[in-house]
Amino acid sequence: MAKNKTEFTDKNVDDFLQTVENEQKRKDSYELIALMEKITGEKAKMWGPTIVGFGNYHYKYKSGHEGNAPVLGFSPRKAAISLYVFTGLQEHEHLLENLGKFTMGKACIYVKKLADINLDALTSLMNHSIDYVTTKYNRIKE
Repeated sequence: MAKNKTEFTDKNVDDFLQTVENEQKRKDSYELIALMEKITGEKAKMWGPTIVGFGNYHYKYKSGHEGNAPVLGFSPRKAAISLYVFTGLQEHEHLLENLGKFTMGKACIYVKKLADINLDALTSLMNHSIDYVTTKYNRIKE
């Protein structure tokens, strides 16, 4: 079975964020850290080389693939900030309606800057995602 690419590391979050060249993305990253720490009650930790994650849960799919992942997270990438805050489920799509200016991957939300996003809608989206992960998977409290 393939090894998971995104695993918890002991790398320093601040050290990583200092490598983010775009000053606005760096500022937005610190704002996201404050928001996600408040919502999850968990400290920011690095997952893989570029994802800042909060909390931890264990998943196991019907295929047998399993691993750990952050409950919420983000990555300040060159093109956009990737937000890992959405379940990707059709029944949760209504939570995206008032979110603001973004594009989507499968279950990843891409934003150019945090100012383009309605933070109340983002908070609601994150709370629903936490509830989903906590109910469906084994959330690990640290």
